[in-house]
Amino acid sequence: MSQLDILLLILRVAFAAFVPLCFIAVCVWIERRGCAYIQDRSGPNRANIFGFRAGGLVQNLADAIKLITKEDVIPGHIKQKFYFVLAPVIVFVIALVSFAAVPFADALVINGKQYLMQGIPTDLGILWFLALAGFGVYGIILAGWSSHNKYGVLGGLRAAAQVISYEIPMGLAVISALVVYGTVNLTEIAQFQGQLLFGFIPMWGVVVQPLGAIIFIIAAFAETNRTPFDLAEGESELVAGFHVEYSSMKFGMFFMGEYVAMFTSSALIVTLYFGGFQIPWFATETLVNFARPVAVLLMLLMPVFAKVFTVWITKNNKSHYERVDDPRVKEAQVYIKGIWGLVAALEIVLFIYLITVSGGVADRVLVTILQIITFLVKTTLMCFVYVWVRWTLPRFRYDQLQKLGWQILLPLSLLNIFVTSAIVVALG
Repeated sequence: MSQLDILLLILRVAFAAFVPLCFIAVCVWIERRGCAYIQDRSGPNRANIFGFRAGGLVQNLADAIKLITKEDVIPGHIKQKFYFVLAPVIVFVIALVSFAAVPFADALVINGKQYLMQGIPTDLGILWFLALAGFGVYGIILAGWSSHNKYGVLGGLRAAAQVISYEIPMGLAVISALVVYGTVNLTEIAQFQGQLLFGFIPMWGVVVQPLGAIIFIIAAFAETNRTPFDLAEGESELVAGFHVEYSSMKFGMFFMGEYVAMFTSSALIVTLYFGGFQIPWFATETLVNFARPVAVLLMLLMPVFAKVFTVWITKNNKSHYERVDDPRVKEAQVYIKGIWGLVAALEIVLFIYLITVSGGVADRVLVTILQIITFLVKTTLMCFVYVWVRWTLPRFRYDQLQKLGWQILLPLSLLNIFVTSAIVVALG
């Protein structure tokens, strides 16, 4: 194994491990600020470090310190303390490991050798996610059972029934997609979506499998226990459900596991149905062939986007009442200087690339970076959809949840398989 192999291995594993962890803060921020926007309020944004609020991101740090420093209580009536502690670990680790097989860029070719841009270079693809997603519910069941609390047990049972009800239509929706894609490899699935239908429509999964996409997204909401499918922790009848006896960082691990699962499922939805890392109308080889014009276009567009962003910061980062020495205005000025400094640094890097190293491996590295950014932007937008749905729809009744899974989604997913197979056989 060469030094390049070792370097790329470290970078891929680090990306697959740390990006989902970093997105916990991003998803919590999207949750809070999105909720506040939908409910027409400002949201939690006053926590600061030397006057810097980062738009509310510092609040996450305050919450982390609170959870870490809270007393870690294990109720005296709990007999199976090992399983009680193990349950949140299972939920968190399974959610994190599920992302390992999701590609965040197309295969990077260097000196004729191909490197799959995913945490674990496996061909299992979607099968890896389905296997681990089904196993994650064991943590919730174990938490409810080991708590020796009737509300916890009921929450665990609800979670188990819910996962069984929605894993079946989710799996059948995936089968329909695989009939079209012809592979379980997620990198090849994303590559397939780089093609154009009728010469101008991106052949994304949501275009060729619209019904399957809807079924899969609904099932993904249920699998992650997100509203309107959060019956496992319905406070109106179960207090807090399966995690009612948990405190401190053990509760924090359930909390983080939910947001990692939300990020992972969003990444998988993007990979299966929204082109993955593909930039619309620009397949990987097209980007590689036109890498220099793309770099020039980026140099022209970055100042424009930076100007729009800084105007938005200036407009929104000030107090509602007039102040001579407004700390928010000072904070905005620091952010604006940082943004323009970052833009200047990126412009210099792209200029050096154009005059010295463009062509060959450098082009492919540039394309890989652009695809990673595209993948993260799409995934962030899908995470916002999770938040949007949570603060728009009310929680289902349990009979409605089961009826949707068994009487609506299951027949539709079976029908989708037959229709998709017939079309694929007819059209070849």
